[in-house]
Amino acid sequence: MTRFLSLLLVALFHLAPLESSFSGEEKKHLFILSGQSNMAGHRPEEAFIPAVEEAFGRENVIVIQDAQGGQPIQRWYKAWKEPEGEAPDTTGDLYERLMGKVNQKIEGEGLASVSFFWMQGERDAKMQWASVYEESLKGLYQQMSDDLGRDDIIFVIGRLSDNGIGKEQWDQIRMIQVKVADSDDKFAWVDTDDLNDGKNRKGREIKDDLHYSSEGYRIFGERMAAEAIQRIRGK
Repeated sequence: MTRFLSLLLVALFHLAPLESSFSGEEKKHLFILSGQSNMAGHRPEEAFIPAVEEAFGRENVIVIQDAQGGQPIQRWYKAWKEPEGEAPDTTGDLYERLMGKVNQKIEGEGLASVSFFWMQGERDAKMQWASVYEESLKGLYQQMSDDLGRDDIIFVIGRLSDNGIGKEQWDQIRMIQVKVADSDDKFAWVDTDDLNDGKNRKGREIKDDLHYSSEGYRIFGERMAAEAIQRIRGK
């Protein structure tokens, strides 16, 4: 019996490193940031990256940002259609650019979690496309879930700021963003109403601006990171 126990302990000792090499702690946390101008103006290195690196370790974090100002969601969502039901000739080109970066960065990596951050909608409000925004937002999330082969992607949506409050299309998109974010425990929305006052990066005073102040962008990064960290740790 004593010899049997000794052999068993030796076997377990040799198996331990193999098991630990596949633990969740060895895998990376992927953070994907996209959207239009307010995401493009966000600098992840100011607050977002420090927050997620502090939470999970620098070696365990992959952050990819790809955003372009003034663009409608049709440039990300491939199945987008106009309110009248017409499909444009080109959709999803910015999504393809984003996922090209993602796939390059995650090749050969195990992923412990994926978080998708979306700050967009101003253009769709201007174009009077709020009636198809909810379907497009949900479709974009499902599109990424299918492409990455995961049903557990965390989705953090930046709600449009108070810049256009009172305009019907703007208000509708704000409500849609909250509605979608509240529809799933993996989803969240970030308030930006207080981020567009103060001094912008050019030192100019702004009030209820379309874009955020210098400090506003930093706070935006903190808020996005906090929502994802909470949901990753809550798994």
